[in-house]
Amino acid sequence: MITIRSVPKKTLAGLAVAGLAAGGLVATSGASASSALSRYYAQNIAWQKCQQSSTDDLGKGLDQAGVRCAELRVPLDYADPGGRSISVTISRLKATDTAHRIGAMLLNGGGPGGGSIDLPPDFRTLMKDAGPRYDLIGMDPRSSGRSTPLDCGWPTGTFTRSAGLDRAGFERTVGFERDLATRCAKASPGMLAYISTRNTARDMDVVRAALGERKISYWGGSYGTYLGAVYTQLFPRNADRVVLDSAVDPRRYGAEEMLADAAPANEAALHDWAAWAARHDGEYHLGDAPGAVLATVDRIDRAAAKRPLEVGRYRVDEHLVPFVLFNGLDDDRDEASAGLAAAVGVLKDAAGGAKVQPTPNLEDTLNFMLTDAASATGSSQAAVFCGDRTVDRDPEVYWRKIERSRVHEPFLGPFLTDISPCAFWPVSPRERPTQVHNGVPALIVASTGDTRTIYQGGQALHRLMTGSRLLTLSGARIHAVYPRYGDDCVNDAVNAYLSTGDLPAADSVCVKNGTPAAR
Repeated sequence: MITIRSVPKKTLAGLAVAGLAAGGLVATSGASASSALSRYYAQNIAWQKCQQSSTDDLGKGLDQAGVRCAELRVPLDYADPGGRSISVTISRLKATDTAHRIGAMLLNGGGPGGGSIDLPPDFRTLMKDAGPRYDLIGMDPRSSGRSTPLDCGWPTGTFTRSAGLDRAGFERTVGFERDLATRCAKASPGMLAYISTRNTARDMDVVRAALGERKISYWGGSYGTYLGAVYTQLFPRNADRVVLDSAVDPRRYGAEEMLADAAPANEAALHDWAAWAARHDGEYHLGDAPGAVLATVDRIDRAAAKRPLEVGRYRVDEHLVPFVLFNGLDDDRDEASAGLAAAVGVLKDAAGGAKVQPTPNLEDTLNFMLTDAASATGSSQAAVFCGDRTVDRDPEVYWRKIERSRVHEPFLGPFLTDISPCAFWPVSPRERPTQVHNGVPALIVASTGDTRTIYQGGQALHRLMTGSRLLTLSGARIHAVYPRYGDDCVNDAVNAYLSTGDLPAADSVCVKNGTPAAR
C-alpha cells in the first residue's frame, strides 16, 4: 500500500512550474513566469455548498451527497501567467476511510464540452472498497459547465450533422457549420484561442497543487482519455493511478479523423442492431429480417430528405435522422436497443404521415439537436476540438470523403465524415498537438465494439504509453465501459488497480457477461 502524502505548497509550486516547462510552454522570462504561476499553485481552496440557487438541482443533489464545491483561478494564457485569469470549478467528496487514504482522484466524463463536477457520488459507489480511500474530485474543464462557460448562442447542442443524400444537402451543412463558427467568433473572441486540451491539462495540475497533493490519480472516459494522456505527457511525475476508459488514439484525435475513423464501427453496429430489431419485429414492426429493418431506415431517411418529419414540436430532416441512429448505437444491451427501436418506430410513423409524439429518449435527443437548451455544451465542444488541431478548410475535401464513405457506410458515413465548424473557425490553434509517448503507468480499458472511440484507438494509446496495460472487454459494444456496463470482470480489475496501485502483470481480456479475465 502506498499512501500519497501532501508536501508544503511552496514546494508544490516549484514542482508545478518545472512541470509546465516540460509541457512546452513559451514564457517571456523563466523567473517572472515562475513567480506569476506560483500564486495559482499556492492558492487556498474555499470549499462551500454546491447549490447556487433554488433552481440549481445539480448543486442541490451534490450537497445532499456530502459534496462541496470551490472555484480556483487559473491563467487564461499560461504563456502569460501574469495576465488575465479565469475561474475553474471543482467538487470534492472527501475520503471517509482516512486511515487508509490513498490520495485525490480527479474524474473526467468526456465530451469535450461536458462538466464533471457531478461524478464523485456515483464513483464513490462504483469503486466499492476503494472509493472511501480517495478524495474524489470533479472538475468542469475551462469553457464548460461552471468553469468560465462559453456560450455562442447556438440553435443546437452539437455541431454534428449528416451531409444528407446529395450535394444540395451537403451545401446546407456547410452553411450551417459556417454560421456556428461565426456565432462563436462574435460571442467570445478573446477566449477562443485559449480553450484547448493542453490548457485544461495545465489547469488540472493547478488543481492538484492547490489540493496539496504531490501526485493525483485520474479516471477519464472517452475524450477524457485524451485529456489524461496529455496530462501524463506534460506532467509525467505528477500522475499516480491512471485509468483511461474507451480511449482515443491521440494521433487521430480531432473533429476530422477521429469521427471518420468510427464510421465502419457504427455501420457494423447498425447492422447488428437491425438484426436485434428483426428478432423483435412483433413488438416494433420495423422488419422481420435485418435487411428489411435497414430498408425501413432508408425509407425514413429519404422521406425526411423530401420533407422534414413532424415529430411533436420538432421537424426532423435528413441531417438529423443519422444522429438519432448514432446516438442509440453505443450500447448493445436490450434496453438501449429497445430505446432505439422505439425511436425509429416513431420516425417510421411520421414518414408515413401519422401524427406522432417522441418517446422520452427521442425527446431528449431532438431537444438537444434542435433547440438552444444545450448551446453552451456544443459551443465548448467545438472550441476544444478547433483549439486543439487544425483541419482542412476546403469543403471539397469533405465532399470527396463523404462520397467515398457512401460505398461502405451509406447510413453513418455521410454523418461521420461531414464538415465541422473547425473548417471556418476564426482562430488557429496556438500550440501544436501533444505528441503522446511516455512510460507513465496506466490502465487502458476498451470494448471491442465501441462505436464512439473505436477499439483500435485503445490499442494505439496502449502502444504509445509504454508503461500501460490494456484491459479489453471482448464481444461487447459499449462506450465508457467501467461506469456504464456493469461487467464484474472489468470493474473488479479496475477497482483492484485503484486499491493497490499494481497494474496487471500483462494485458488481459474480459469476455462479455462476466467471464473472468484471460491473461
